[in-house]
Amino acid sequence: MAVSTSPETPIPVGEVSRLIGGWIERLGAVWVEGQITQLSRRPGAGVVFLTLRDPSYDISVSVTCYRQVFDKVAEVVSEGARVVVHAKPEWYAPRGQLSLRAAEIKPVGVGELLARLEQLKKSLAAEGLFAADRKRPLPFLPQLIGLVCGRASAAERDVLENARHRWPAVRFAVRNVPVQGVHAVPQVVAAVQELDALPEVDVIIVARGGGSVEDLLPFSDEQLVRAVSAAVTPVVSAIGHEPDSPLLDLVADLRASTPTDAAKKVVPDVGEELARVQQLRERARRAVDGFVQREERGLAAALHRPCIQRPQRMVEDREEQVTAMLERGRRTLGHLLDRADSELTHTLARVVALSPKATLERGYAVLQRPDGTAVRSPREVEPDDALRARVAEGEFRVRVDGAPGAATAAE
Repeated sequence: MAVSTSPETPIPVGEVSRLIGGWIERLGAVWVEGQITQLSRRPGAGVVFLTLRDPSYDISVSVTCYRQVFDKVAEVVSEGARVVVHAKPEWYAPRGQLSLRAAEIKPVGVGELLARLEQLKKSLAAEGLFAADRKRPLPFLPQLIGLVCGRASAAERDVLENARHRWPAVRFAVRNVPVQGVHAVPQVVAAVQELDALPEVDVIIVARGGGSVEDLLPFSDEQLVRAVSAAVTPVVSAIGHEPDSPLLDLVADLRASTPTDAAKKVVPDVGEELARVQQLRERARRAVDGFVQREERGLAAALHRPCIQRPQRMVEDREEQVTAMLERGRRTLGHLLDRADSELTHTLARVVALSPKATLERGYAVLQRPDGTAVRSPREVEPDDALRARVAEGEFRVRVDGAPGAATAAE
């Protein structure tokens, strides 16, 4: 039940401690799993003191048990071992300290650990954390590589030496952390998150040498797996040897069989790249030479064409055609003019033959009134009308006689 307090009505520390103890008493006995970090067995003492720690979080709790309880597992349990404890929480009121009173201790065997890892593996796989489409490609030439490994470890030496041997200019941001034991998981997670937050880090390598199943357990921890899955920077897992397969290998963007293999996969070999560049230069040179040779052959073939060797030949051929067409045009025009001249001559002859002048030259005359109109009938004139008679050589005046149809000439 909640306690009603105020600045005016506080409760003593002893009362608070007593209430906490009462609440803890109601919890009853529980089964607790953890890793032993401290073990104290004083000679002659009837009580054994242990510190049980959660390997995934920075949380630990004190455990006490009678010597006869611990003696049952003393040969298989030591510091660093994983155990399951059946204990009852106890509250030591004078010091305000929580501890567990163990009634039974069971070591966690390798088979049980592997079964739990398999169950965790299936659960994480169902969430899609191991999916291939989540894998990010590694940069071709990383400028800064983050390395998470043990201090002064063989894994650190292998990665640094092999990487610098392959590409001497490569740079590393090394974070030394515990790679086994109770402090491994939180510190490895913190190192990965710290390197992932640095924008200049292009890839992160998590490396550790070989070891037993228990030694490699931190790299199968769910907290570490989720931290690597959430990282933006590509992560390379280089844990143990080829047969070892912690869950970190499945969630990482690339798995390396060993730390040396990680260096080879992350950093290109300068000698191989120089040889590849030389090969590409040779291929480019051959391609350019082939292109130039093809163009030269095409140019030579074009220069050997008659129209290029004697370009005036086209003009000469066209000149002959123009001359021929000109002569043809002249002949055609001459024929047309001759035909037109002949037709004009014949037409002129017909016009001359049918003209009034020709009629007058044959002895005929034309009588005209003073206004110039021709007289066509005797009924058109009256006696004494003055007319003009037009003949071939000229004209003269005449006067109509009194009798109808007769005319008198006059000068």
